[in-house]
Amino acid sequence: MALPLEASETSPAKPFLEPVAELRPVEPERFDPVPVQSEPVVVDTPMTADPAAALPVQTPVAQTIVQPADVIVAEDSPYTVETAAVETVPNSLAFKEVVAERVDETVAAAVISEPVPVAAVALAYEPPPRSTRVGGEIDYEKFLDCVHCGLCTAACPTYLETGNENNSPRGRIYLMRSVVDGRLDLTPKVQQHLDLCLDCRACETACPSGVQYGRLIEPFRASQRQAEARDKKAKNTDLFHRVILYGMFPYASRLRLALVPAQLTQWLGLDWLMEKTGLNYLLPQRLRRMQQLLPKLKPGGARLPELLPAIGPKRARVALFTGCVADAVFRHAHWATARVLQQNGCEVVIPRAQACCGAIHYHSGADRPALDLARTNARVFDAADVDAVIVNVAGCGSMLKDYGHIAHELEPQNHEQAAALSKCAGKMKDVSEFLAGLGVIAPKGEMKLRAVYQDACHLAHAQQIREQPRDLLSSIPGLELVPMNEPEICCGAAGSYNLTEPDMADRLQTRKIENLLATKPDVIVSPNVGCSMQIQWGLKKAGRDIPVVHPMELLDLSYRGEPLKK
Repeated sequence: MALPLEASETSPAKPFLEPVAELRPVEPERFDPVPVQSEPVVVDTPMTADPAAALPVQTPVAQTIVQPADVIVAEDSPYTVETAAVETVPNSLAFKEVVAERVDETVAAAVISEPVPVAAVALAYEPPPRSTRVGGEIDYEKFLDCVHCGLCTAACPTYLETGNENNSPRGRIYLMRSVVDGRLDLTPKVQQHLDLCLDCRACETACPSGVQYGRLIEPFRASQRQAEARDKKAKNTDLFHRVILYGMFPYASRLRLALVPAQLTQWLGLDWLMEKTGLNYLLPQRLRRMQQLLPKLKPGGARLPELLPAIGPKRARVALFTGCVADAVFRHAHWATARVLQQNGCEVVIPRAQACCGAIHYHSGADRPALDLARTNARVFDAADVDAVIVNVAGCGSMLKDYGHIAHELEPQNHEQAAALSKCAGKMKDVSEFLAGLGVIAPKGEMKLRAVYQDACHLAHAQQIREQPRDLLSSIPGLELVPMNEPEICCGAAGSYNLTEPDMADRLQTRKIENLLATKPDVIVSPNVGCSMQIQWGLKKAGRDIPVVHPMELLDLSYRGEPLKK
């Protein structure tokens, strides 16, 4: 039978989609039986910025459990509710399932007028079978790990900026789960909420239940792109993706060549003239943002040799991952990293055949090229015969360490490949992680600077590395390391996110710059290429000339006894 509904006050600013309460079966082993109630219960679901906060997490109605944010509705149609049948098993829970298909812009109240029979007990809850729907290949248990406690919302940058539950990790988990269940179509509105996710994985740090959010959003996006390709509606086949994102960025030599005109305009001061006159606004938006994001290009030096000997007693043999954008724009940071490793007794190998880590492809849904790049790197670094592969870019390190997971998700039957990529992933070490484990030889050069360290999301959250970079910086004589507000909130770079989601990226950039400047630093330290570019652009917009450097650059200067030059 249909349940009666009542309309109440209208909501504040309307998000694209609103979560609505669902009464669904609950796993008996997760909840204790609740007392029977004979009176009807009214569940109000006001359309607030955080609807789940306005609802009881569990509302017993004759042994029925309410899970507040479990159904996300779509399309503008009347709000209808239907009930499911109740079956019985001894000593378990009775349930009634209510499916909300759409709610209008007003507040809805569902009045449950008939309690579930006490003699009835619920069917055991089982996940729906895997299907051909988008995300159907994801391990369904990973969705169920989320207990919608809401602790992730305070850590989520997009939720903090919008106050929209659909832009929170738990909201996105239920969007994805509803698509997989077949309760929700993957409409443009749903896709917009999912695309707005930075994949910063701050929610994983905040989550007490160990939800692997990255192992949900990343394969779901890959599945999205596959479905779009089948329907000939792929978003990652336009000129920008084919020529720039996939055709230029993953290849350091091509990117270095493409940057020659940019170096010339910087040297002649034409970039300043273009901005002052507004000529850069004649460029397409993404090309204009690329021009604005580009930092002052420093001389990177010669190409690193294939082998650099250890200084002093040899303590380890390591390979250095150079990547693509990092090698084209920040080669000076690679040289600094190599010299620091040498000072700590490491023989450094730089394999020529190594490739891009594949993050550019994988995070934009081009999973097959990403897997090809992973295979190449696994083969190259396995042949290098090293103790560890050192990575000095947080985003690359996170991707490289996930090779085993990605292989399993994309080709689950290929066990040999998964084993090879897992072995490769096991050797990947962030440079600060490696030096902390090896035992850093303290530098002696004094640097009287007030420094603030900016956590890169894919180092702090994806790799859980926070203290090691700070410990290394603290070993520099004279360096004062000061804390900042909201250190773990994303700066808005997130790989190519600042090109594909410019509005949110700019909001987060402004937030980060305000927090950084509040520390009154002489230098800002960032362990990630994308973060460094985003912060440098933000400082430029704020009219502040503060150096942004990699941690290894400061260590290298201290070892060499040289001052930091602006």
